[in-house]
Amino acid sequence: MQRYCLDPWKRTRVTTKEVQIGTLSLGGHNPIRVQSMTTTDTMDTEGSVEQSIRMIDAGCELVRITAPSKNEAENLKNIKEELAKRGYNTPLVADIHFTPNAAEIAAKIVEKVRVNPGNYADKKKFEEIEFTDASYEAELKRIEEKFTPLVLLCKEHGTAMRIGTNHGSLSDRILSRYGDTPEGMVESALEFIRICEKHDFDQLVISMKASNTLVMVQAYRLLMAKMLERGTIYPLHLGVTEAGDGEDGRIKSAVGIGALLEDGLGDTIRVSLTEAPEAEIPVAQKLIAKYDAYQPLNFSVPTTTLQYDPFSYNKRSTTGIHNIGGKNVPVVLADLSHISDIKQAHFFGFGYQYSIPLDKWNIQDQAADYVYIGDNVLDFEVPGTLGIIVNYDLWRAEYQNKAGYYPLVLTDQLHEIDAKQECFIPLEADEALPTNFSKFPKAIVILNARHDNKTQLFRRFFLELQEKGCANPVILSYQYNTDELETFQLYAGADAGAIFIDGFGDGIWLNANLGAQYINSTAFGILQATRTRISKTEYISCPSCGRTLFDLQETTAKIRQRTSHLKGIKIGIMGCIVNGPGEMADADYGYVGTGPGKINLYKEKEIVRRNINEAEAVEALVGLIQEYGDWQEPRT
Repeated sequence: MQRYCLDPWKRTRVTTKEVQIGTLSLGGHNPIRVQSMTTTDTMDTEGSVEQSIRMIDAGCELVRITAPSKNEAENLKNIKEELAKRGYNTPLVADIHFTPNAAEIAAKIVEKVRVNPGNYADKKKFEEIEFTDASYEAELKRIEEKFTPLVLLCKEHGTAMRIGTNHGSLSDRILSRYGDTPEGMVESALEFIRICEKHDFDQLVISMKASNTLVMVQAYRLLMAKMLERGTIYPLHLGVTEAGDGEDGRIKSAVGIGALLEDGLGDTIRVSLTEAPEAEIPVAQKLIAKYDAYQPLNFSVPTTTLQYDPFSYNKRSTTGIHNIGGKNVPVVLADLSHISDIKQAHFFGFGYQYSIPLDKWNIQDQAADYVYIGDNVLDFEVPGTLGIIVNYDLWRAEYQNKAGYYPLVLTDQLHEIDAKQECFIPLEADEALPTNFSKFPKAIVILNARHDNKTQLFRRFFLELQEKGCANPVILSYQYNTDELETFQLYAGADAGAIFIDGFGDGIWLNANLGAQYINSTAFGILQATRTRISKTEYISCPSCGRTLFDLQETTAKIRQRTSHLKGIKIGIMGCIVNGPGEMADADYGYVGTGPGKINLYKEKEIVRRNINEAEAVEALVGLIQEYGDWQEPRT
């Protein structure tokens, strides 16, 4: 397996080349830096300064500002000078798309310039182009001629550069040769890196952003593998682009960023939320704090290799037991064992509504598949689709002949059960498998880790299953002693991210000092973010910037209100054409700002409605979904 981190069994941060961005040092042995991006019009000097100050006061260490044309690039000087007058010297980053001349102006003013290889000197019109080796090489020379002036300016003025590849804005040239793949993302960046190196310019930061967390994680890993091979390792800027807002945005960001931090990758992060930019900062800080307080359990490093591909998704092959394992999507477990007198109402928090007059259960889309009741006895019937897990002694006394009830068997009780009995066995990831475990092919493991290096301990456990030829399904169990919802969402997302993205895990069981509805929603959110189980509408919503042509937060809320019941549909909500058809490339429908008060609607990558008045655009989107047969009426 190609090496993409220093040690998959021990989280060791990769030491990258140190990059100087004004007074800020990034990479090397420096702390992980936090950054965000303004949403104001860059020509609004006062508004941009005020928002930048709010971001900096919240802890933002790099402030990125869009510069879509020469005018905005030139106005960066006024913004920078006004910030300095008010005592703020935080480095500024100019965000460039399509306009090399704006980048060249900005490079003389700000401390860092971000360019996107997909649209800096290339184009994206979703055209398939046939290249010979000679014609492809000619294109590379054209790009070099276009890009070199900026490289030389950055070198002359001591300006750092981020080469920011975005999955959704890969050029037609890259797509024609490499396809819509992590390999294409990495090669797109390497083309620009090679040009920089040709001119001895190494003050580079690299990013591989995507809205799809699997693609994002795989691209960063592949990039790091390439850099380890090359021997020059540039710092990484981590982020899940268009993550969305609220719970979804936090979980999705934690899944993608956390999966990389778990392996020691990452030097700066941006949590891209469809919220005010200053709201992103504490979220990013909280995620970094998880790793600053890291207390791992040391264990013997295995000498054999865990068989999985970190650069593409393949689910671990397991035995199917009912709806767990095999080709089934991961299940969700809920916990009522702490309640002494369980009633139907206690099931409401994890997706089951009971009507007393109708004597009927109503099951929601995000309904847990199993509930653990411990030593409780239920005096009512539960839905037939819900599995009940009971402590072994009670199961043997009350439920062993009742369908849908399964025993939770401790290791010292294994000798009491039939080897063919379907059961759940809780195990600790740092402990060896029971010596007779292979005799229980119908056992479903509930895997827990008590230490901070859960990802590495879980990998160790899956390696032991592999070595002993055990194909038992595994439920990933994560327990958190917190009553703070955001912390829970971020920590659970980060811990589970790498494991599910790597194809391990047949279910998830979360616990925290929170209400059942929050725990259940977070579990389903993690599965949605890892693309392992789709249970709700997905919104690919950009975080807004100075290019945005409408109020993204308000519009996203309106679209969510009308469409949140459309399970499995992906809707892209983009403030401008820069983050339009490219960034929402895998969305089913798109809502994109095209001019002041005007919206274009997309079906996948194609524009199907142009220049709709913003006041009518949400209902027009609903009509488009109805027209293509994907609409369902909300359940009452």
